[in-house]
Amino acid sequence: MSISKSIFREYDIRGIFEKELNEESVKLIGYYLGEKIGGNKVVSIGYDARSHSPILRDYLTSGLNAAGCIVLDMGMVATPVNYFSNYQKIKGLYPDNVALLSSHFSLEVSPDASIMITGSHNPSEYNGFKITIDRAPFFGEQIYRLGDEIAADQKRVIPDNTVKINIDVKSPYINFMVKEFAHLKGLKTKIVIDCGNGVADTVITRIFDALELDYRGLYCEPDGTFPNHHPDPSVEKNLVDVKTALEKEGDIAFAYDGDADRIAVLTHKHNIKGDQMALLFALGMEKPTVIGEVKCSQVMYDELERRGATAIMYKTGHSNLKVKMKETNADLACEVSGHIFFKHRYFGYDDAIYATLRMLELIAEGIDPDKEIEALPQVFSTEEIKIETTEEEKFAIIDQVKMLLRNPPSDFPAIKNIIDVDGVRINFENGWGLVRASNTTPVLVTRFESTDASLAKEYEEKVNDLIESAKKYLAHA
Repeated sequence: MSISKSIFREYDIRGIFEKELNEESVKLIGYYLGEKIGGNKVVSIGYDARSHSPILRDYLTSGLNAAGCIVLDMGMVATPVNYFSNYQKIKGLYPDNVALLSSHFSLEVSPDASIMITGSHNPSEYNGFKITIDRAPFFGEQIYRLGDEIAADQKRVIPDNTVKINIDVKSPYINFMVKEFAHLKGLKTKIVIDCGNGVADTVITRIFDALELDYRGLYCEPDGTFPNHHPDPSVEKNLVDVKTALEKEGDIAFAYDGDADRIAVLTHKHNIKGDQMALLFALGMEKPTVIGEVKCSQVMYDELERRGATAIMYKTGHSNLKVKMKETNADLACEVSGHIFFKHRYFGYDDAIYATLRMLELIAEGIDPDKEIEALPQVFSTEEIKIETTEEEKFAIIDQVKMLLRNPPSDFPAIKNIIDVDGVRINFENGWGLVRASNTTPVLVTRFESTDASLAKEYEEKVNDLIESAKKYLAHA
């Protein structure tokens, strides 16, 4: 059976169970990842609610063992709990066989790597791996090279070897949150949460109970078939039930994706997007450095600068933002879709559960999210608009759009400047337009914003004309 290189994506490895992620491919992924991590190194593994996740855990473990790694198994956890393991001493993870472990290596160190088995917000037949090595994301060219190595060595046979050491990361994670947010104990705010049958409630209600918070939970039971709605809180139709519950009996609501690294925050007036969340969270920081992706509103960047913060625009993608945060020593980063990264008082990765508690903290301090958002300059923004293309053409179209912008049509809106850190973000006098190639699917992603609704529409139409011109040029080249 040949291994599909399409599963090796920009930010993770992802594919359909049994079709692309099968015993052969996953054992080889484990083996070659183990080779990169290093023999006798410690790898902590966790998995999401999908029924096939424990099966993939066993295949992956066999590959890691074949490479000489020591595997720690944390069981079903949220992705941020998996990340949390990288910052804890092994002795604090309550490992089985402590005596045996301590004879092999020090328990005073953290795991050398972690792998989260998750399909995130994808349909239930999908699964994948989010990889952290030496507290840094393993992504981009590293993943593509891994795919090349595996494709060249498909005849290697990896024996079954599921020897692993059970650990408990959930308890220290819960203890950390309860201690960090002890001042929220007994908060009177009425909270609604929608876990979407993902893994948020492997920890969240235990934290809420310990803090004596007043909450109602929807779809908290982990179920990888996602029987109630798709676990993607960036899609409005998936928020219908939580909005209804909020209207009836809540002050604020939170919804999570399948692996709980992405959040939606809802009030009675607003669905608060990731860039708006960043402005709220930055209120509690002294002149922070904040990183946003290219899809973030210009209002966010301008408002942060007005407050004396440092605002940095960078590439979309959780791995990109983590690396940039480390490089710049930033306090906070965000994606519009709800990935929120805190280095301020935390570890610098995206954690929807931690973000929930930080939002409740703002409310406890008297900050009204609705008033803060309504005080911002009003702009008209489109949602992400996706244009289908092919893997082969998507980046070529972006390159051609850049060429056309050197000498744009006479009726094209006046350009102030162009930012090409990730695709093309065109700044106009009264707004901006973005075209970028998705790193995970064969689509172009566009977004438009203006202080005037008709101008936002005009920007969309004129940029779409450029995209069509680029497509025609490539078709005849």
